[in-house]
Amino acid sequence: MREIMTNSYVEDYQKAAKFLAENGMYDPNMERDNCGVGLVAAIDGKPNREVLRHAFQATRALDHRGAVDADGKTGDGAGIHVQIPQEFFKRHIRRTGHDPEESSLAVGQVFLPKTDFNAQERCRCIVETEVLKYGYRIYGWRQVPVNIEVIGEKANATRPEIEQIMIANTLGKSNEDFENDLYIIRRRIENQCLSENLTEFYFCSLSCRSVIYKGMFMAGEITEFYPDLNDELFVSNFAIYHQRYSTNTFPQWRLAQPFRMIAHNGEINTLTGNVNWTKAHETCMASPVFGSHIEDIKPLITNGSSDSAALDAIWEVLVRAGRPAPAVKALMVPESIGQNALMPKAHEDLFAYSNSVMEPWDGPAAICGTDGQWIVAGLDRNGLRPLRYTITGDGILLVGSETGMSEVDESKVVEKGHVRPGGMIGIDLREGKFYHDRELKDWTAARKPYGEWVKNIVKVDQIIKTDSPKPVYYPEDVLCRQQQLFGFTEEDMDLILRPMVETGYEAIGSMGDDTPQAVLSDKYRGLHHFFRQAFSQVTNPPIDSLRETRV
Repeated sequence: MREIMTNSYVEDYQKAAKFLAENGMYDPNMERDNCGVGLVAAIDGKPNREVLRHAFQATRALDHRGAVDADGKTGDGAGIHVQIPQEFFKRHIRRTGHDPEESSLAVGQVFLPKTDFNAQERCRCIVETEVLKYGYRIYGWRQVPVNIEVIGEKANATRPEIEQIMIANTLGKSNEDFENDLYIIRRRIENQCLSENLTEFYFCSLSCRSVIYKGMFMAGEITEFYPDLNDELFVSNFAIYHQRYSTNTFPQWRLAQPFRMIAHNGEINTLTGNVNWTKAHETCMASPVFGSHIEDIKPLITNGSSDSAALDAIWEVLVRAGRPAPAVKALMVPESIGQNALMPKAHEDLFAYSNSVMEPWDGPAAICGTDGQWIVAGLDRNGLRPLRYTITGDGILLVGSETGMSEVDESKVVEKGHVRPGGMIGIDLREGKFYHDRELKDWTAARKPYGEWVKNIVKVDQIIKTDSPKPVYYPEDVLCRQQQLFGFTEEDMDLILRPMVETGYEAIGSMGDDTPQAVLSDKYRGLHHFFRQAFSQVTNPPIDSLRETRV
């Protein structure tokens, strides 16, 4: 009975939200949240249990950054992104009677419909068909062990069937090529499921490098809900963790983070523009990596994606197209170059290039992400979310929304600090080297001849005429007719033009504007009156007046 009541509650919410979206002013795209995020990584790139021990301890310190339902157990969502423990999964494969390949296997963490068994089987069929089409062999499916006692009634009522599909690299491809194939396979599967209205299907991850465990519980309960994580064979060289705080977004299992590449704390204020520009870029998008399969990965952003999910989707496709994670961070969430005279020329060229090929994803953002080789953490250009780091003497990097989320021996700490606005830090897991902000941007800027690419860019300031033309004086009657012709009103004269004449600055008004919408007016209104700005522009003082020119 409790499960039926909870399901009814969820259905009632979804029906009400749908009704408001279709008949009212409610827009799910305007929803925002604030969260806790962090990562732990071994600088030498070698997997071990110590990395996970720190990560699990840090997740237990994130409960205050998430919300909990009245049942005391249902959380807004939490999760962890780790390297695939190859021996852990190969042990399971041997138990099923298969002999695993020597090369790396791929694991897909899948959410399936829980109660609709026909839909569940159809989802499996679609997944298997697409994998086999590419010539890869499937070891089998594994039902992920879970402990439902630690989650609340509402979380359990909406809990999907959680399974893993294990895939052999029978084609003998490199990890990079295998990953690219898996990405195309996943996008084909997702598009096919959407076309058949199998909306409860979701891939948490499909990779030969990493796997994601997440759900609607508090972050501290992750090891209780997923017993896999307590196995001694479950080791990793990195762990990205996240605790979601949903302010007005209904919690869902699929919206828990981390996503496939990143975990994000913040909100993308330019999301509408970014999504629209992405749709425009899709029409001429091309890459030798995807070749003839380029149409299979479109649309890049699925309808109804949150701002974090959209950010992750574009981050992922840029990585798959050949860019390393530091370059993607610089491209999507760049540093403000503005009037920063201290910025090296190479960095300025890098960000000038980024600004010319992609619109920045702007807004408060603390991001932890990986592409399999690099693990990076970075902030938005204004530094509107906290991100602090600690490096221990035994080669462990800890990054998080707060300092002290994982207990470390202070006598073994070799460095502490915070990521600065627009900055990033990272580890090359193959090289086994930690990079500070300046070093990482030096490395990124040296990858390509950005200076050569941007040398012919002409700034608008360079082509605007600075010589003011001689003013024209009209007779009073002619001036009056001209003003009437162009729709000037007494309000325009008194509230806009007069302050500009008297002070030499643009007039600043209050937020309140009770003027009726032009479309409802029975009087003549100028064409520009029919357009309204979606946000208030001249109300906030600058956070950093020296570097906000480009913000």
